[in-house]
Parts: sequence; structure tokens; C-alpha cells
Amino acid sequence: MNRHKLLLYFCGVFSVLLIVGGLLGATIRLINELRYSLEYFLPYWLVSPILLIAGGLLLTLLIQIGWPWWQKILKKRSEKNRKTNHNHIISQSRQQAAEQSLESIDRILEKLKDNIATEGLKQERERVGNELARGDLVVVIFGTGSSGKTSLIRAMLNEIVGNVAAKMGSTKSCETYRLRLKGLDRGLQLIDTPGILETGKDGYSREKEARLRASQADLMIVVVDSDLRKAEFEVIKSLANLGKRLLLVLNKCDLRGEAEERKLLALLRGHCKGLLEPADVIPACASPQSVPMEGGHPWQPPTEVDKLLQRLAKILHEDGEELLADNILLQCRNLDDRGRDLLDKQRRNAAKNCVDKYSWISSGLVIATPLPGVDLLGTAAVNAQMVLEIARIYGVQLTRSSAQELTLSVGRTLTGLGVIKGSVELIGSTLSLTLPTYIVGRALQGVAAAWLTRIAGASFITYFQQDQDWGDGGVQEVVQHHYDLIRRKSSLKKFMEIAFLRVVEPLQKNHQRQLPPRPGPREGEGASGHEHLRQ
Repeated sequence: MNRHKLLLYFCGVFSVLLIVGGLLGATIRLINELRYSLEYFLPYWLVSPILLIAGGLLLTLLIQIGWPWWQKILKKRSEKNRKTNHNHIISQSRQQAAEQSLESIDRILEKLKDNIATEGLKQERERVGNELARGDLVVVIFGTGSSGKTSLIRAMLNEIVGNVAAKMGSTKSCETYRLRLKGLDRGLQLIDTPGILETGKDGYSREKEARLRASQADLMIVVVDSDLRKAEFEVIKSLANLGKRLLLVLNKCDLRGEAEERKLLALLRGHCKGLLEPADVIPACASPQSVPMEGGHPWQPPTEVDKLLQRLAKILHEDGEELLADNILLQCRNLDDRGRDLLDKQRRNAAKNCVDKYSWISSGLVIATPLPGVDLLGTAAVNAQMVLEIARIYGVQLTRSSAQELTLSVGRTLTGLGVIKGSVELIGSTLSLTLPTYIVGRALQGVAAAWLTRIAGASFITYFQQDQDWGDGGVQEVVQHHYDLIRRKSSLKKFMEIAFLRVVEPLQKNHQRQLPPRPGPREGEGASGHEHLRQ
């Protein structure tokens, strides 16, 4: 094998030497012929200087013409290499960011307890992971029913695919076809989606699927057959705001004249100014109408999708890797946001249950050991334990001393804002209308303790949701916000209904058991008493 390579190497070198030698010999022969020709007209002593001057001028001319051309070639090559390297760096950095995002999603999945939500998120994470490792660029064909989406794909593939018909909603589900473009390393997946803006439940369901596939595409081709409807423009605007690269194709150009076509293209470019580049609004004719011919078969004009394919190839050659990286990163971030929302919801529900539990623990403690006044500081130990549990729910390691400091801080804020006084007045007025006087005092203390613990607990949840930060307005603004929320008529009514069941009714039953028995008639006096009444 090595001997064969060595032989080829020597043959190549010998061929190069022969070519160079032949060119050099031809050049010398040409110079000699010029020299002999010039000696017929000029003295022999002028021939050599003239040849040298002519050679110098020729060399100068070649340099003047060839050097800028060579510089231009080098510049183009350098720009191409720089752009390729830049895109590669961008692609690599975004791919790394996407991989980190997927790792973050995996950590979130470990913390989620809702099996249904977790399973859906797992499936979506696997799909995005496969997208990250795939080799094809995804191009989604999107538009209203019967605008010619499937016909456009057929023309691009140069073969019949799908169900091509004039009836609205002929594409019932997403169909995928594969296309190779010359000079592009990656293949293309062309996805034909159901039409949008169809009526009925089935139409809405198909549009939802089409929008989902559009949000997952690397590149969008939106097909229209006339000026944009308002709903179509809103769809294009929403997709463009997602960061998607769009091509807008004006299909069925064979049905209108050149002047009307130019006018429509200008209108479309005007509508989409700032969303699309003018060059990304492209005319096409995917399925031209046949032309009747006298005395013969109708003539079928060829499809006109060359401009679309050329623009598509240019975009994918220049920006394909970046579009792919952007799309995957966008999907990863959306998935990460979805996972965090599920985790936040799970944590919020668990934290609310914790607050609800400690609200009634505080209430029971105050009723069992009545205090001179209603104050959150009296149940500080209970509420410090509540803070520790909320912190664990949010994955925060908190010391008991820190929990006590937080509890005292919120307690002082409740007092300073007048929340305690306002709460006692509000709850007292409600209880005094429905309860006898002898249990109002104890019920008021118990219900108010639960109420204040609930306000404090909601404030602690906000604190941990914001990564242990009270925000710009500080603890006062957070506490005031939750107090305003819980004192609303609907919230107050719901709270008081629970308070009557947990606090007031048990107090009433307990009070009735503690009353002394009512006195009855003495033994032996019953008969005489009755006789006296009869008399």
C-alpha cells in the first residue's frame, strides 16, 4: 500500500515538472521568436532593452490586474472562514447552554412528585434531547387551509406527496417529508401542517397542533394566496416574536397578472416590515392551472418554486447552524420554564398546606393559654417551626435562629403596620354579630392568631419564592400586600367559615359541657307540688 502511494507521488511530481518545463520552454521559444522578428526592423543592440521594457510592462500590468483580484479572493475566503468559525462558536456555545438547560430539567424532574405532570415533562425532555442530537433541519410549512401548502411541498420535492385538493382541511395531521439541498451537509425535514383558521372543534384541534409544530421549527414557511388577513398577520407576528426565522410565500401567482403580483408583494412586504426581510417575501406557483390548447391536449405550465428554493438554500447555507442552535436553545429554555413552573406550583401548594396547618396550631395554642392581647410574638416558637418547614419545601437550609429572626421581623411589621389592631377589629365585628358574649373573647383570640399566622405564612412563601429576598419594597410591602389580599370579602368569608368549624363550634360545645346541671324538684316533693298546682 505504501509502495503504491509512493509511486503515485513520484508520478505527480514528474507530471508537474513536465508541465512547468513545457510552459517555461514555450515562453523561451516565444521570446526568441520575438527577438528574431525584431532584429529585422531594429538594430540588434536595441532588441534586448525593448524586450526587457516590454516584459516589465507586461509584468506590471499583470500585477495591477491580478493583485486586486487575488486580494478579493483572499478576503472572501477569510470572511467565509470567519463567519463559519463564528457560527460554529455560536452553535457550540448555544449547544452547551442547551445541554446545561437539559441537565437543569433533569434536576427539576427529580424533585417533582406529580406523576402525570412529570411523565409529560419527561417525554418532552426526551424529544428535545433527541432534537439536540439530530442531524436534520426542520422546516415547517404553515398557513390557512387550501392555500397550497401540500402542493408547495410536492413542487419542492418534484413528486406527488400528501392529499392535494381544493377542499378546506384536506391535511388532517402533520406529515413529514425529507429533502436534500445541494451543498448543504444537513438534510431537511419538510413538515406539512393542518390549515389554521378553520371552524369547529376539529379545526381548532388541528390548528393547535400546527401552532405547536411551528413553535418547534428551525425555519417557518408561511403560505398565503392573497393579502394577509388580520388573523394571519397575528400568527406571523406571534411566530416572529418567538424568534423564528420566517419566509412568506405568495402562492398561486398564475391566477393573477404581473402587475397585480407586484402590488400584492409590495403590500405583503409593507405589512411585515420589521418582522421579515423584503427578500423573505417570495412569489411562487406550486400547482399552475392547465391552459387549454385548440385541437390538442391542455398545456401544463411548469411549477415556479425556484426563487423559494434559492432563498431557502441561501439562508440555510449561511445561517442554518445558528437557526438550529437558536431553536434548540429556545425549546430547552421553554421546557426549563415549564419544569420550574410545575415545581413552583408543587412547592406553593405544599407551603400553603403548611401555613394552613400552623395557623390552626397557633389558634389552639392561644385558646389553651390565653394571652393578655393578640400578638404574633406569643406564638413565635410555633411560627419559627413553620418557617423552617417552608424553607425545606423550597430547598433552603435555614438555622433555627434565622427562622426566629424572620418570625420576629414579620411580627414587628404586623404590629407596626397596624395589621394586628385592624385584624382584631375586623374579626371581632364578625364574631360579635353571631356569638354570645361569653365566648367572643376566647374565640377572638384563637381566630385572630390563625389569621395573623396565615398573613405571616403567605409573606414567608413570597420571601422564599424570591430567593430569600423581600423585594424593593421590603418586608412591609410584602406583609401589606398579603393582608390586603386576605381581608377581601371572598377570602374573609371563606376563612371565617373554616374558623367557625375549627374554633367557634368546639368552644361552644366545650362551654355547654362545663355548665352546671339545671336544678329539678326534690325527692318527695313532686307529688305535693303537683297537687298544689292542681288546687
